[in-house]
Amino acid sequence: MVVKAVCVINGDAKGTVYFEQEKEGAPVKVTGEVNGLDKGLHGFHVHEFGDNTNGCMSAGPHFNPHNKEHGSPCDENRHLGDLGNIEAAGNSATKVNITDCQITLFGANSIIGRTIVVHADPDDLGKGGHELSKSTGNAGARIGCGVIGICKI
Repeated sequence: MVVKAVCVINGDAKGTVYFEQEKEGAPVKVTGEVNGLDKGLHGFHVHEFGDNTNGCMSAGPHFNPHNKEHGSPCDENRHLGDLGNIEAAGNSATKVNITDCQITLFGANSIIGRTIVVHADPDDLGKGGHELSKSTGNAGARIGCGVIGICKI
């Protein structure tokens, strides 16, 4: 059974991101676009709560149900919500095209109802040596966010 979800991002960064998973255990395809980003890399994460009552700050930390360190999407030791970076050209919409094997739209660790956050700075993927590298990737301010919701198939 295919499950689809959508996230409308608001803030200084704005956009729409779609999620699709063919069946439980299959990779999740993340596609869409984000506008309003400065040229360069921007951290892109699933945060724990689907709460934007205090802007992006009320979304909480990265979604991390297994209590792992922050890492790259390719790392085994990573937060479930660590989706790495998206790269902005600076003069057009930033395309999002990610396939991830750890996030899911099924079960207790589903990302549905949680928040996508776009950050001002690059995610150092836990390898930057900064005190925040192993918790947030030192990705800077939260400049856009939205709650992930179920959408019609």
